[in-house]
Amino acid sequence: MHLHNPVELITDAQEALQLLKDGNERFVKGELSRKDDYENIRESLNDGQKPFAIILCCADSRVDPEIYFDQKLGDIFVIRNAGNVVDDVVLGSIEYGAEHLGCPLMVVVGHTNCGAVTAAVEGGEAPDHILSIIKKIRPSIKEGETIDEVAVENAKAMANEIANDDMVKRLGTKVVPAIYDILTGKVTWL
Repeated sequence: MHLHNPVELITDAQEALQLLKDGNERFVKGELSRKDDYENIRESLNDGQKPFAIILCCADSRVDPEIYFDQKLGDIFVIRNAGNVVDDVVLGSIEYGAEHLGCPLMVVVGHTNCGAVTAAVEGGEAPDHILSIIKKIRPSIKEGETIDEVAVENAKAMANEIANDDMVKRLGTKVVPAIYDILTGKVTWL
């Protein structure tokens, strides 16, 4: 049973992390909580949002954190882009979630079989702005690693970059890297 009420404010990073872990466990088991009361959920969020975690994840259509963490509208503040990479806009969004929304937890979720990581590992020419994504991923590439191993290293590197952000450090926001397995649905915490 999903117990989190979207109007309560969760300020403890461990409690927030446990909500995500429990939600992913329900997802993997196929025991998702009931979320069909959208009218009441939207109504409860009309006066503002109080998400308990910030999630940076890939824009890949197969990896939707509201679903694989079994959360409702208003529960998580999600930032998505190809390769779950960090830039100034992403850091600004994270700072907003931490400072203005009071999120105690920030999670970077990479995933298996990532197209952006694959493109970075395979090299070659990248058109226009896609190259900026590949450049952010390249430092995570180590000789002989698989695509999925590079995805893990990239999630760790992005989490480290976020953890070193001045505002994130000042606020004491807990930053955790993770990897989502698109085959099993399981999130592994790194």
